[in-house]
Parts: sequence; structure tokens; C-alpha cells
Amino acid sequence: MNDAVSPSRYQLAEIGALLAEPARAAMLLALIDGTLRPAGELARAAGVGAATASAHLKRLLEGGLLQVHAQGRHRYYHLASDDVAAMLEALALPRARCTTSLPVAGDRSLRTARTCYSHLAGRLGVGLCDALLQRGHLRTTADGLRLQRAGARALIDAGLGDAPVNALLGLNGRGCVDWTERRLHIGGPLGVALTGALLDAGWLRRRTDGRALQPSHEGLRCLVALGVQVDPN
Repeated sequence: MNDAVSPSRYQLAEIGALLAEPARAAMLLALIDGTLRPAGELARAAGVGAATASAHLKRLLEGGLLQVHAQGRHRYYHLASDDVAAMLEALALPRARCTTSLPVAGDRSLRTARTCYSHLAGRLGVGLCDALLQRGHLRTTADGLRLQRAGARALIDAGLGDAPVNALLGLNGRGCVDWTERRLHIGGPLGVALTGALLDAGWLRRRTDGRALQPSHEGLRCLVALGVQVDPN
């Protein structure tokens, strides 16, 4: 996928054809958390055999939605970019707008906090983006979202380490539409690095049953100090 050139109708139709196959869709969703996974694991996620998985992965590679990382004799697949992850999340928006019902209770953890290609999404993700923008700690520039020095100081004062926070300065971010909240969270390199800092600090913890993230009590306290509106439900 190329940001500089708008897709033609044929390219758009090809993307639609790639996503229309449930097994390929399952493989893409298994990679939306930013992980690298071998073909066998993706085959299990899609519920298909090895030969069928290989054919699907070849299509996704040729279509520009996946890339492969070779390490010795092993091959690991991952989404081609955070643009692909943003597209996958955004595809849920038209369906979400057609209903006033909320996701079922089992999806509550995903609505609260989850990874979207390794950056923080869900209520906490959009809440953090809102708070940083409202306080002038995050600004929209020609290069995208940029953390300001006052924002770096606020993060440090809230409990993140100096080195991880200083590493965020100069990184470009992007507004990524959150499919459950229909508002923006922070994507791009800045979003990925910021989420990594939150995880390293223990504000968030990875769950073992998917891409939902569990905020710690200390993490919630620190996020509130930054101005994030935390929903107790």
C-alpha cells in the first residue's frame, strides 16, 4: 500500500477480494497486534491446512498486505505497515455506525484497552490522545502528531522514566481511527514507542488471551494525573 498514490478502482477491488476470504481475514486479524507469526500458527488461526495457508499467505504478500521476515530457515509473517492495521480497524466503522448496540460483554476488555498494531487503542487510547492534545502536550504538525517538550515533562512527572520519554521526542505519530470509540488514538512510530513505554513501566499489562491490555491500578492513577478520563465500567 502506498500513501502517496491513491489506489485505482482495480487495486481497491483487489484489496476487497483479499479480505473477502475468511481464512485470509483471520490471518490478518491474528497479526493486527504487531506480532510476527510463522505460517503454521497462522494456519491454525485460520482453521486451514498447511498447503491452503501457504496459498493464502502468498496472495497476501503479493497484495502488499503482509511482509515476511526470514530468520535462518524460519519465516515469520507480519502486517506490511501500520496503515494496513489502521485499514483493518477502520473497516469495522460502517457496521458500527449501522447499529446502536454496544459490543457484547466479552468484548469489554477490548473496548477498554487493546493493541492496534502495537499501539494503544480503546477507551484508554483515545482518552490519552484527547488529554495530550487538550493540554498542548501533543500537537498536529505537517509531519503528523508530535510530542512536545511540555508533554515529555508531563509524562516523566507522571512516572515514566526519563530515557523512554526522551526517546519519544522527534518521533512522528498519526491519528488512527479507533473502531470501537470512533475517535482518534495515537498511531505510527510515536504511538508504538509510547505504548512500549507504558508497558515497560507497568501501567499496562498484556493479557494471554488476545490483544486486550490490562491497566494496572498504578497505571490508572498515572493516566488520571495526565488528564485521561477513566471509565470505571
